[in-house]
Order: sequence, then structure tokens, then C-alpha cells
Amino acid sequence: MAFDVFGLDPLSVLIVAPALGALVVGFMPGDKWLARWVALVISLVVGALAVAVFFSYDRAVPGYQFVSQVEWFELIGATWFVGIDGISATMVLLTGILVPLAILISWEVEDRVNAHLALILFFETGLMGVFAALDLMIFFLFYELSLVPIYFLIDQWGGKNRKYAATKFMIYSIGGTLGMLLATQLVGWTAGTFDIAELSAIWPAFDGAEGTFLGISVGTVKSLAFVGFFLAFCIKVPVWPFHTWLPDAHGEAPTAGSMLLAGVMLKLGAYGFIRLVIPLFPDVWIAEASFLNLTFTTAGLFAFLAMLGIVLGAFAAFGQNDIKRLVAYSSVNHMGFVALGLAAMALAYGQAWADGSTEYLEDAIFAANGAVLQMFNHGLSSAGMFLLAGAIYHKTHTRDLREYGGLWVKAPIYGGVFIFTSMASLGLPGLNGFVSEFLVVRGAWPVFTWLTVISMLGLLFTGAYILKGIRATLHGPFNMKWRDHHLEIEAREFIAIAPLMVLMLVTGIFPNWILPIINDSVTRLMSGLIG
Repeated sequence: MAFDVFGLDPLSVLIVAPALGALVVGFMPGDKWLARWVALVISLVVGALAVAVFFSYDRAVPGYQFVSQVEWFELIGATWFVGIDGISATMVLLTGILVPLAILISWEVEDRVNAHLALILFFETGLMGVFAALDLMIFFLFYELSLVPIYFLIDQWGGKNRKYAATKFMIYSIGGTLGMLLATQLVGWTAGTFDIAELSAIWPAFDGAEGTFLGISVGTVKSLAFVGFFLAFCIKVPVWPFHTWLPDAHGEAPTAGSMLLAGVMLKLGAYGFIRLVIPLFPDVWIAEASFLNLTFTTAGLFAFLAMLGIVLGAFAAFGQNDIKRLVAYSSVNHMGFVALGLAAMALAYGQAWADGSTEYLEDAIFAANGAVLQMFNHGLSSAGMFLLAGAIYHKTHTRDLREYGGLWVKAPIYGGVFIFTSMASLGLPGLNGFVSEFLVVRGAWPVFTWLTVISMLGLLFTGAYILKGIRATLHGPFNMKWRDHHLEIEAREFIAIAPLMVLMLVTGIFPNWILPIINDSVTRLMSGLIG
């Protein structure tokens, strides 16, 4: 059911309103409390609109909804073109939920409060823009825009190694998106349009003049364009071995920055694969290569990297004694499941495009559903874990797990919340993480059987590092160093994590409040190739 906001389309409002709010908060007088309340109210209004858009989305209607298109850059054929399907509606909802909670947590910031809150709102504009964009150039601009505020949040309000972490984050990100920019220009210029839906039909069938383009084989051109997008999105997910910026950025970012980095920003990469790389390059995904007498497809290589992310991310998390770095490496582990599901989706999509094959179609739909739901679920659980890590850090001023011990006796409510959120991250049946990871494994198993088997080793160590964190923080002899410290979770922190806990439980028990919306769009995307 479509609606408008004072005559404006809701998606444009979702994109522009946070930026306008950022300007208001940024230029307000120096009253910290007024700035905090204004930022929170703005984010809540945007969040309420995101919820309204999600629940107004009609899953029975094919194609994109809430579409708005106006002329923007006529010379190159780019337009302001926005709209959503069930996949992007889910990501818009996640963003709308997490930003107000991050702003509420940011109330603990005392230094340059207005600028800090304004950057969070500006970051929301970049995120919403990516998820709503149906024009490739608009997609790229908002993708780049999202890097700026998070860089300054780390660089100005991060930990003692913030300069190094922020610089490393920006170098990785800009390095990846340089190739993405060149690929965007190549694809749009070649096809004569930046309309993502049109490109999905035009670009895969593009054959140049007698199989060449600018004197180069079309296959080579497509492969180079594929690499440009592939590297950019692998860095963002992050897929092993492009992940090394993440522990530093997460570890040094302020609590709200870590929540939004893990909760939403990593999903930009996975969303880019679904929206661009899989539909635009079906032939590249099924292209075969050989190495050491092993023959594999590009999708198989992607699945192999996903498996390494799952396993090595879990091993790395288990080896950490810094609570934030433990949670950061857990993101590499959990997002590996997203990448595994996307690899299965890519292989089935490529096969269906090439010859109408339905061999893995049903399995790929399972895997793709699991990948998108895992994006949403990981957003909830990772934001909650970083919130809790930040909460204990601000009371103890240490992130070293060896400095904790037995804290449950001083913070029983915090302990209960910590265990609940940890179990959701672990994938305990009955909580949200189980549903999405099960769907990914169920879908990937027939497609990449042995890689999925090896990935289960990472799933085993997921339990190991989660239990390590719980034991080191809550159990064992109480560290008398903290006997005179207030360690219990504050009311503001509990209010911020409570909605996440509710969604973790509801999604674990009744995933069909969100899964059918995802499934309808995934099924249409996959089945459209075979009529």
C-alpha cells in the first residue's frame, strides 16, 4: 500500500531527512541535552517511517514498490531513481531500527556532542540511499557517502589507536571502490543507462562488436568489471582475506560506531552482491578456472573464501582477549554464512541464465533467503554485542577479558542480557541466529557439500568463543578490583538493547513475520530467468 509524506515519496524522505537533521543538530547552540534529544527524535521519526514502509510493502505485487524517478544527470543518463523490493525493505527496516538505538547509546559522549550525533544521522542518509537506489550511479554515490561519517567517528571519537584504524579503514574502502567506480562507468556507458533493472537484462547479454569492445574481448571486459565490483563488496562484507581492516575499525570505534559498522555497514557489501554482482555477471560466476589441477567456478571460489571466513574468523575470535576484537572477529565468522549463501545463489543464477538449468534453483532460494535473513539477524545480534561490550568498557575502562571475572555478582541484569544476546549470536534454537544459519546450511549443502561440511568446524568454534567470552566476563572468582565499581547495566543502555532482544526472540520463534517478504523477492529474482 503506497503512501506519501506531505506529498513526497517516503523513500526520498528516508534518505534526505537524516541529512537535514544532521545539519540542524550540527549547527545547534552548544546545549548537549537539547542536541541529544533533537537527534533522538529525528532518528525515531525516520525509524517510524522505515517501519511504516516495511509493513506497507505488498509482497504479492511483483517488481519494485514506492518507486520515484526524476531527472538528475541527463548528460550521462543517470536519474534520481529509488524503490524497494522485499530484500531492500528488510535492510531499510534494519537501518531504521538501529540508528535511534545508536544515538541513544551516544548520549555517553561528552566531547563535541553535536558533531558526533550529526555524523550518525549523516551516516544514516548514506545507508538508506544505498538500499533504496535503483540507479547505479546513485547507488555508487551513496555507497561512497557512507564512508565519510564513519571515518570521522572512528578518527575523532575512537580509542587510543583510532588514527591507525580510521586510516586503514579508509584506505581499504577507497581502494575497493576505485575499481567499483570504473566498473560503474564502464557498465553504464556501455549499456546507455544506469537503471539497475534494465542493466540486469542488458549487460549480461552484451556482446560488443563481433565479440570485442574497444579492441578487447568482451569476456575480458566483463571479467574486469566483475573484479571491480567483487573486490569492493568483498572488502565491505568482509570476505576473507579482505577482512583485516575490520578488527581495528571495530575495536577502536566508539560504541555507536561499532554498532552501526557491524549492524548495517557490512550489509552494504552483501546487498551489493545481490543487487548488482549476481544479476549483472551470471556468465562470470559460472566461468571455470584451474589451479593446481583443480577446476572450479568463480562461484565455487567465492564459496571457498566464505568457508575460510567462517572457520578462520571463529578461530581468530577464540584467540582474542579484547572483548571488542572478539566480537569483531565474530562478524567475519557470521558474515561468512552470508557469503556462502550468496555463492550458492550466484551459481544457480548463472546456470539458470546460461541454459535454464534448475538443478540447484530450490536450494539456492533456501540459501539466499538465509543470507538475507542472516544479514538482518546479524545486524541485531552484533549491534547488541557491541553495545554490551561498550557498556562494560565505560564502567571498567578496560576491554581485556582477563581483567574481568565473576562480574555477574555485581551486575546480574547485565549478565542475563549478555548471555541472552550471546546465545542469539551463537545460533541457539529458538533465537534469531539459528533460523538464518540453518537456511544457509540447508541451501548450500547440496551445492557446495564439502565446503559446507568444513564450515561446520567454524560453527563449532562459534560456540567455543561465545562461551569463552561468557566465562571470562561473568563466571569464575570475582575480581576484587571492581568491588567498589558500579558495573550494572544502566537504564538507558537497557532501553537501547531491549528492542533488539525482543526482535531476536520473536524472529527465532516466529520468523514468518519477515521471511515471506524476503522469500517472495528472492524467488522472483531467481525464477524470473526460467520464466
